[in-house]
Parts: sequence; structure tokens; C-alpha cells
Amino acid sequence: MIELETRELEYVIALADELHFRRAAARLSIAQPALSKAIRRIESRLGVQLFIRSSRHVGLTPAGEALREHGRHALNAVSAAVRNARRAGDTQARLRLVLKPGGDAGLLSAILAEYAHQPAARQVDILFSGPADRTDFLRDGRADVGLLYAPFDDLDGLAHETLHAEDRVVIVPSGHRLARHASVRMSDLEGETLPCWKGVPGSDGTGPEVADVVQMLHMIKVHRMIAVLPRSLVEPVPAGLVCVPVTDAPPSRLVLAWNEEDRRPLVASFVTAALGAVTP
Repeated sequence: MIELETRELEYVIALADELHFRRAAARLSIAQPALSKAIRRIESRLGVQLFIRSSRHVGLTPAGEALREHGRHALNAVSAAVRNARRAGDTQARLRLVLKPGGDAGLLSAILAEYAHQPAARQVDILFSGPADRTDFLRDGRADVGLLYAPFDDLDGLAHETLHAEDRVVIVPSGHRLARHASVRMSDLEGETLPCWKGVPGSDGTGPEVADVVQMLHMIKVHRMIAVLPRSLVEPVPAGLVCVPVTDAPPSRLVLAWNEEDRRPLVASFVTAALGAVTP
């Protein structure tokens, strides 16, 4: 079986990213001749050409593109495995919770209070992230548990429990044509400009790109867009904005999620506490 060491994958990925031997060597903190020799050795071992070289240009072959893509996933998996192994063996490990600012539906204080009563409770580090990478935090081990919103966040490969379900509202500036309505339907929003979320694949908004709710609310105030969101993300409603219920929008669910392969008591006790905190 042909094998590559992780360091060799790092060489390939660095050169594939930079497409320049000197810059790639500097990034790797090695000499340029050593990198050139290593790349030739890797290509010889694999029996395929990874890079097209000329005196002025370095390009990727299809084989090089494939190795860059899959090699990056392999390195990420190795890094995650190392982090998880270290944390599994650390009896004093803290629990890391990731969420977006304001993305707890007002439940976080109650959850943390309930968790503090668990016999094996640990210190909880709260991590804030953008709209697109909370699931990455859970998959690669940077966080143990996360508060996500379904159906917006990708829950593939994650175990999860629903903590709260709520309706969705459209947020409009106070002078907007829909601001005086008691409720609206999704069809009433046709022709309106909706946000494009930064870093979120498949985001179908046609408006300016936004990275968080605070930025989005500012853009709504200046009449650049409107948005449909879970009600808790915009309460209390900022001055100058109006929230109108959208009667036929699917409800939003706040879920507690974790890597489905993570069966540590550290995670299980937090899940138990979270469910206990929201149970009537």
C-alpha cells in the first residue's frame, strides 16, 4: 500500500496553495531545494505528476488537485483525532460550547445553572462563531457541544436534541410596506431583497453579504434588505425595526448538537443538564 506521511501532505498542500516554490518553502520553514526534492520524491512514489513546472509558472495537474483536496481533509482528520485523544485523556478538560452571539433563545443561563449541579460539571468555555462554521467547530474537535438552528445549520454527522421551537418573523424597517401588517405569508415577500450570508453555501439571498445578525439589522435599518429569522434572534426589537410573523414559514428549532461519535461523559452530562433546564 502506498503511504504518505502527514509532513509530505503538508508539502503538497502548501505548494498547491501557493503555486510558487519559494513562498511555499517559506510557509513550511524549509529550504526551497529541499521542497523541490521532496515533491519529486512524492511524485515518484505515487507514480503521477502533481505539478506542472516551468521557469515562471507552477500549475496543478488533475492528480495534484485531487491530492490537495483529499489531503487537506486527511490532515484535518488527523488534527481532530489528536485533539480528541488529548481531551479524552484529560480528566481536567473544560467543556467548550460554541454558538453565535445571541443564538441561545435566552436559555443559556438556565442551562449553565443546571449543568453546574451535575456531579462531574466542568468549567465551560463559550466560543462565538460566524454563521457558517459552528458545525465545523463540532466536527473537528474545537468545540464539544454547540447551539445550532435547524433547519438552517447542517446537522449531518451530528447528534442533536431540540431545546426550543419558535416561529419565524420578517424584520423590516418601520416605514416598509409590510410594517403595518399583523402577519404575512412567504409569498408576500416576493421581490424583496434578502441577505446573503457570508460563508454559507447555498445561501439564496440577493442582497449584500452579511456576516452576523448585528450587521444584518443595520442593513435593514438603512433599507438595503429585509430578513426572515427566528423570533428570539431579534427580541427585543431594535428601534426603527418591526417584526411581523410569517405564518407559513417552517418553525425554527434551537438544538444542542455534538459530534455523533463523541460519547464522553463530559458531553453526556451537559446534554442531560440542557434537557433538564428546558423541561417544564
